[in-house]
Amino acid sequence: MGSLDGRVAVVTGAGRGIGREEARYLAAAGAAVVVNDPGVAPDGSGGDRSVAQQVADEIVAAGGRAVANTDSVADWSGAARVVETAVGAFGDLHVVVNNAGIERGGALGHLSEAAFDDVIAVKLKGTFAISHWAARYFRERDAAGAREDRSIINTASGSGLLNPLPTQSNYAPANAGVAAMTIVHALELGVLGVRVNCLSPSMVRTRLTAGVPGMPAAPTATGEFDPNHPAVIAPVAAYLAGADCPLTGQVLSVRGTAVTINRGWSAGETISSGTEPWTVGRLATAARELPVTDPYEDLAASLSGALGPMSAAQVRALVAAQVG
Repeated sequence: MGSLDGRVAVVTGAGRGIGREEARYLAAAGAAVVVNDPGVAPDGSGGDRSVAQQVADEIVAAGGRAVANTDSVADWSGAARVVETAVGAFGDLHVVVNNAGIERGGALGHLSEAAFDDVIAVKLKGTFAISHWAARYFRERDAAGAREDRSIINTASGSGLLNPLPTQSNYAPANAGVAAMTIVHALELGVLGVRVNCLSPSMVRTRLTAGVPGMPAAPTATGEFDPNHPAVIAPVAAYLAGADCPLTGQVLSVRGTAVTINRGWSAGETISSGTEPWTVGRLATAARELPVTDPYEDLAASLSGALGPMSAAQVRALVAAQVG
């Protein structure tokens, strides 16, 4: 028996990369899976209906249960149809994996309104839209007396949480918003027995990360473990999808075999003016006591693991080359 026997799952953006590995893993663990993907390019253009169908066919050929859906999660009615596909094909819905996303970067002075809107629409609005329709279904089932463990698993990114990157004025806040929304939805849906968590993959080799500095190449030796392969995310998603998983309201970064709990914007040191209002002069003096960090140094520390030791000056040069 698999750990997900009897459960029905939707995985968005499941035609390639992380979503494909999650869909295949969940199906191998016993879940019936809706493979959602309109088959667009990394920047959201185009479309290929065969992409989702191919993954569904692979699952069925391996003995699992799956159907394809090609609706865009950014479309309000399309998101509803994704949920309807699960209920119509398999009679229920227990797990939602919000994985869909596109990437269309550009420096602040060059990024277009359309590029900003499109990335936000797929990653942030799309996560909300699928979750909205799933929540409505979960509430209806609960009102009918069919309370079961149900799970929503959102997907964020290190760019937006731990190391926002230059040229990602759209992608970084969209992913940070997904993480924040995870906590909101965990609080709202917990009363229905629904758990909501978030995965934040880091240094995973996909179409969207092809241009990330320092992304390691795939191993050349056959059978060698690849810590940067999209498959490293799938077991964590399957754990969060299981009925016996106790976690909710958590944002977990996954990098290779390391799983780290994120604490969000945790409060640091404080300065106070006591019972008197601040003046600019007093604040300027007191602010010198705050241990602020240089954002270039922070990014250098984050990238050093992949690129070797880096200085803030080297990062500054890399950023200048990207945004110039």
